[in-house]
Amino acid sequence: MKPRNQSFFVYILLMVAIAVMLFYSARQTTTTEVGLTINQLAADIQAGKVSRVVVDENKLRAIYADGEKQTQKEPEATLVEQLINLGVTPAELQSTIIEVKAPGAWVNVLSILGVILPVILFAGFIWIIFRQAQGSNNAAMSFGKSRARMFSGDQPTVTFADVAGVEEAKEELQEVVEFLKEPQKFITLGARIPKGVLLVGPPGTGKTLMAKAVSGEAGVPFFSISGSEFVEMFVGVGASRVRDLFEQAKRHSPCIVFVDEIDAVGRHRGAGLGGSHDEREQTLNQMLVEMDGFDTDTNVIIMAATNRPDILDPALLRPGRFDRRVVLDRPDVRGREAILRVHVKGKPLAPDIDLSVLAKSTPGFVGADLENMVNEGAILAARRNKKVVGQLELEEAIERVIAGPERKSRLITSDEKRVVAYHEAGHAILMTAMPESNPVQKITIVPRGMYGGFTRGLPAEDLTLVSRKKLMAEMVGLLGGRVAEELVFDDVTSGASNDIERVTQLARNMVTRLGMSDLGPMVFGQKEEMIFLGREISEQRDYSEAVAEKIDQEVRKLVDSAYKTAKELMTTYRSQLDATAQRLLEVETMSREEFEKIFPPPTSKRSGTPLLS
Repeated sequence: MKPRNQSFFVYILLMVAIAVMLFYSARQTTTTEVGLTINQLAADIQAGKVSRVVVDENKLRAIYADGEKQTQKEPEATLVEQLINLGVTPAELQSTIIEVKAPGAWVNVLSILGVILPVILFAGFIWIIFRQAQGSNNAAMSFGKSRARMFSGDQPTVTFADVAGVEEAKEELQEVVEFLKEPQKFITLGARIPKGVLLVGPPGTGKTLMAKAVSGEAGVPFFSISGSEFVEMFVGVGASRVRDLFEQAKRHSPCIVFVDEIDAVGRHRGAGLGGSHDEREQTLNQMLVEMDGFDTDTNVIIMAATNRPDILDPALLRPGRFDRRVVLDRPDVRGREAILRVHVKGKPLAPDIDLSVLAKSTPGFVGADLENMVNEGAILAARRNKKVVGQLELEEAIERVIAGPERKSRLITSDEKRVVAYHEAGHAILMTAMPESNPVQKITIVPRGMYGGFTRGLPAEDLTLVSRKKLMAEMVGLLGGRVAEELVFDDVTSGASNDIERVTQLARNMVTRLGMSDLGPMVFGQKEEMIFLGREISEQRDYSEAVAEKIDQEVRKLVDSAYKTAKELMTTYRSQLDATAQRLLEVETMSREEFEKIFPPPTSKRSGTPLLS
């Protein structure tokens, strides 16, 4: 609840409490138990039965020889006047003592409050109404103000020491830090620091964290805002917020303005159906003007992050605006090990923890994946009532991140379990038989996530380039499960649906994207971003029906070749297939060492990308 609403609520409670108190006080004052009437009192005074009468406001207490009785008098006249009117003579009154009590202070206060309180209540109500109206006016006036959150640079929470695995990006951004700390050093030499720095990379690679680290290293204010916070229903509001943001930045110079997910407002203009005057494009136009209008001595650096640089407007990327692009790619094995060292700080680890092994076991992981993996390992250790996080928990956490948690409660028949065992053994046998495939790291038939079982292969080293033989070996390994089912059971199941889908997509990419077919080194189909009624149409067909038929034929040829190779290898190593499947039915999970006792790998060198079949 906001403070203004809290004060209003307290005010109302106070007024209600006072009103209830006055009501009950007045009720107690005006209601009195009546023992006799005023006429009976006059008759008793004439008969000499009353020795004394006590008058308290309009309440009367008649004192008799055997006790006292109470009654009420009319408030318009005094007691003496009322008794004389009822026939009591002055002489009879002289024999009775009449005592009049002075009104109490509380009664006077209640009387005064009874007059003033309604005025106070009415004035307070009018004041609250005006305050609410003023607050609404302020909210309406601040509708076009920037929603950016400002973080002071006095006590930085994130520095370059908290970012690992992106050493090249840190070196490039070190120039930004030096400019913010010592701008005169660059200005003296006539150097112009880039006004805008665009951080580009896949989700989870640490773009936002890197921007915070730059702010922490420079020790300057840091304005953070999302690109979607500029876009509103009303045209012109986003542009107004952009102007206000840049005005605040200039007042706090030197500083950093960070716009996260800038593709929400910086998409290519003219790509939609709303014309050139819709709200998003007006906001983008204002941002372009503000970025190009900076003076050289403003010392304001604009940083932005996106994982879709291909859809940004070219005017936003030209020199003078976002003229420097810093790429944060997926880390290699050394980068993953450095990232793990950052995330395990402060966590109790077992002495046998080997981060280099974990780094080799997580190819393709980004910083967010590694952080999630370490957290999952700590959760597993806590659930097992351990005091430290061990290597076993972290290795299991890798599988949880890749495939999901184990589904031990899933009930499967013995026949289905045998099919899964041969399916996974088929993957392992063909991945080992092909020298270009990745070594098998683990085989399990325990259901995990959406998988009924899986075989995980890890590369010996990270590769940037992938050869045609490597891709063909991956296709053969993916078809191992289907071929094993067909060879052993003379039937096939739906368990290989995902494998077949991946094989088909891989073969089509080899033909249409990589030029690895008899059609030659050509790319078929242009990928273009286009917004149509909120949907993205990302591929444009630029070839004829005759070429499309040839593409289908080439895809079929690659898949058939991989399937033929898989069937020949599976027939050759049938005994190793049976032995592996039988061992899986006994232990459910096999490590690399245990599997290689059954089927030693070829001596050829292995390298490549991770496989999960």
